[in-house]
Amino acid sequence: MTITAELRTASPTSLPTVAQDAMRILYQHRMMSTSQLHRLLTPNTARPVYLLKQLNRLREFGLADRVRVQGPELTRMPYMWFLTDVGADQVELDHELMHRPYRVTEGGAMGTRQAHTLAVNEVGLAFVEHARRLAHECGPLDWTPEVAGRIRDGQRRFEDDHVIADAVVNYVHIHPNGRRTPLQAFVELDRATMTVTRLAAKLAAYGRMYDYIPQEPDRPRERIGARPAWRYQYATFPRILVVLTGAGSRALAGRARDLALLAGSNPRLMRHRETLAIGVTTLAHLQKHGPFEPIFTPLLRDFGPTDLYLRPPADEDDHGVDE
Repeated sequence: MTITAELRTASPTSLPTVAQDAMRILYQHRMMSTSQLHRLLTPNTARPVYLLKQLNRLREFGLADRVRVQGPELTRMPYMWFLTDVGADQVELDHELMHRPYRVTEGGAMGTRQAHTLAVNEVGLAFVEHARRLAHECGPLDWTPEVAGRIRDGQRRFEDDHVIADAVVNYVHIHPNGRRTPLQAFVELDRATMTVTRLAAKLAAYGRMYDYIPQEPDRPRERIGARPAWRYQYATFPRILVVLTGAGSRALAGRARDLALLAGSNPRLMRHRETLAIGVTTLAHLQKHGPFEPIFTPLLRDFGPTDLYLRPPADEDDHGVDE
């Protein structure tokens, strides 16, 4: 059978399981490096030989493509994979995943968002890998990048009416007695490329999201029983995780301190300090220790034992960042 003829029958369900899973992961997360796919799909193999065979098969069929990873990650993660329009269309035929209208192009995969996407993937991978180790539940599709929440009425630009989380993570903590605790978190990944003031402003936008009640025609916004818009998406307001990377430990410790000062002086955030759980850590800490160790510096309050972060860091001067 020629490649052209085989492509007509190469729907995700007709491909090997690893290839199917790779297509779904690339559809949801848009781009992922070879080593990241290896850690998600074939973690028990020393080298991704079989995985690469399947990825190259997807490439031959025109379902996926790859570009070189830019910058210092090149030696560790040489290729970034993404679905072509044909591949994305094939995944959508199964109606298994939430529709993602954005399509990745070769130019987009080579662009300025590449490093940010790689880092957000690393946050998701940290949750997945620690869930495996702890026998909890968090899989390759249990985090979703770029999830929007409305923060005000109006017809302004989308970016003005919404806060867009870098990712939303879904995690199920399974206790030794079998009790299950579902956890959700907004992730804000900071690569030290924006000012701390802008990062603090984005956290303040989550405060707007927490307060926002949609205005309905002929009905007062303050009516009894009016529900904030976020309650239509989430059972409880997700925790907010700020994950720092892209600089040395001293620089990141300084950013964490500055962020704590700015967040602590924001009236909208402080008004909800008993209900909004916001914590900051580093990507290196999250990867090494996982989310259930004292790696988070709370920005508004101390967290109780039922929160994702079990307790504040022991060394307050270091703000959760190792030297």
